[in-house]
Amino acid sequence: MSFGNDDDAGTDGPYIEHDPTVFFDPNETTDDGQMPPEVAGAFKYALRFERGLRAGMTYILGDGTTLVGRSDNAGLFLGDVSVSRRHAEFDASEGVLRVTDLGSLNGTYVNGSRVEQADLSPGDEVWIGKFHFIVAVGHG
Repeated sequence: MSFGNDDDAGTDGPYIEHDPTVFFDPNETTDDGQMPPEVAGAFKYALRFERGLRAGMTYILGDGTTLVGRSDNAGLFLGDVSVSRRHAEFDASEGVLRVTDLGSLNGTYVNGSRVEQADLSPGDEVWIGKFHFIVAVGHG
């Protein structure tokens, strides 16, 4: 990361990388030993991987819609047969984060219940195939 990057058309602000996947400190816990529903960064919503090969990673959701699945054009690619090619969409707009199942075979689950669509809050648990996420918010 560089600051005051003069090579970017004269902008004086910090250079921000556009890769939506970032690492976080897996040792950061609350007093009760739980992971906090916040992740450092200047963004609104994120999905923190809780289990599997990506455990300890966070996917930052940009404004608008993010396709999740095994499709080559998925914003959040989840390469496992338990995930449909076009499994679900996350929509972050108008101050609300919503997940919509796109008719997947294995379903989308929020806090243990299968949903077709659900509004999400920080700390909610989402399962897509074998992938388990916690909804987090950014604080910068």
